Amino acid sequence: MTDKNPPPNRTALSWMPLAVMAVIAVVDVVAGPGIGLLPLVSLGPAFAGLVGGWRRTAVIGALALLLCVGLGLYNGLFPAPRGYTAMASVAGVTGVGIAAALARSRREAELASVRSIAEVAQRVLLRPVPLTAGPVQVAVSYTSAVAEARIGGDLYEVVASPHGVRVIVGDVQGKGLAAVETAAVVLGAFREAAYDEPDLLGLGERVERSAARELEGERFVTAILAEIRADREVVFLNYGHPAPMLVRRDGGADFPEPPSYALPLGLSAHGADGPEPFRVAFAPGEQLLLYTDGVTEARDRDGHFYPLGERTHLLKEPDANRALEALREDLVQHAGGPPGDDAAMLLLRYHRRGDRGPASTG
Repeated sequence: MTDKNPPPNRTALSWMPLAVMAVIAVVDVVAGPGIGLLPLVSLGPAFAGLVGGWRRTAVIGALALLLCVGLGLYNGLFPAPRGYTAMASVAGVTGVGIAAALARSRREAELASVRSIAEVAQRVLLRPVPLTAGPVQVAVSYTSAVAEARIGGDLYEVVASPHGVRVIVGDVQGKGLAAVETAAVVLGAFREAAYDEPDLLGLGERVERSAARELEGERFVTAILAEIRADREVVFLNYGHPAPMLVRRDGGADFPEPPSYALPLGLSAHGADGPEPFRVAFAPGEQLLLYTDGVTEARDRDGHFYPLGERTHLLKEPDANRALEALREDLVQHAGGPPGDDAAMLLLRYHRRGDRGPASTG
């Protein structure tokens, strides 16, 4: 699909070949044949090769040749060698410009193919979460540190298993394809084990073994696993990840910390103890936000971190997706653009039947 509204810099480049040839023609006519500007007409097809296809470059090259002939006749350069040399220069630059346009078109097609593959990988890796799972409503937000990026190293998943609603949010150390591969390993292990393991600790051990087996060197994943049951409690396993934010019915925010911190996934070979499960009350009308450090470590122009605990009022919106979108927009505004790191947020709302939004605090 072509861009119906090209950016201003691309529009300026598209007009530059004609503008350059027009300026050269005017100056040559005014200054006369003694200046020797005729070979500069080849700048037209040279600039044309930067923007547009090979056909457009060929057309501008043909116009440049006609202009070269016209100016050569006006200046009396034919049949002297000087006129033919200028024509050869224009023809040669036009040929090079056509070759450059063809090469650029191939590169753009390859880039479009890679982006398409990345989008498919994104949909496979980070599948849409369910709108509801057991007693919770679910909303998710992913903000890339690079505006053009389609995929990154943050991960999340929600599984409604026979043992409760199980959730993971994680952040892969590193960037690029290696981070995507690591995220795929962790998510694959979690999705399989979430249905099989009867308790959350066993689930975490399964994911840890898969991560330790697949990861190499010092690669690791910080992650938090959560299990929500109908007993109005949530159980956490924290693998070196930022503490979740629990928004109470009165709008206050708690950040439950584990009894002891464990190493991230993939570092079990270092011999440290694994995480201890810890329980936190989670009742209807309350909200749980799991996120990656790209949220809390986003800085404004003065270097201040994003004050997540002071933004709970943004989550009062009855619609969970709109509430999370408001929080995401506030984060981007705080950072003055995309944050310095990928930022994933997963919002879980504990609801009663017929109670689809957070309780009013007023």
